[in-house]
Amino acid sequence: MGADGIVNKVAESGLVEIDLEAFYPEGEVAVFDLKDYLFMGLILKEKDFREALRQLDISVYKDKLVAVYCSVDAIIPMWAYMLVATYLQPVARAIVAGDQAFLHQSVFLRNLQQIDPSAFAGKRVVIKGCGDREIGPFAYLEITRLLRPVAKSIMYGEPCSTVPVFKQAVNASDKAE
Repeated sequence: MGADGIVNKVAESGLVEIDLEAFYPEGEVAVFDLKDYLFMGLILKEKDFREALRQLDISVYKDKLVAVYCSVDAIIPMWAYMLVATYLQPVARAIVAGDQAFLHQSVFLRNLQQIDPSAFAGKRVVIKGCGDREIGPFAYLEITRLLRPVAKSIMYGEPCSTVPVFKQAVNASDKAE
């Protein structure tokens, strides 16, 4: 009990809070649109594409999150993505094949993969529900997938008002102890 007789039950509950905003992708985004390299807006010619990549100012992509995609309906050979990666990988912070939305999701999920689930073994975990940034359902699904095998329970919301999502079943042997 505090000096004024008020007890902070949330602080004493042993809940561990995870704020998914901490894993939000940070950094400037750049787009590499293969449309700009199509011959007559239809096909990618290997020789011309290789030459264009050799002439590319890769400093534009330095330390950026890069989405590589084609904004028009064209058949892009797989080797084209591989060639782009060989030029951008040394300078870009991250590269994904897809549009900006896919880039955001991919980097977000990559950031979540840095969590060590064993740190939450046997813990009561609250996944923060409100924040300043919009967090997509993919992130809530992934954090639940990561923590379900180890957490005692998983809740959504704020420590003072949660929605139960998962609770480990109690074994009969655990009750006897």
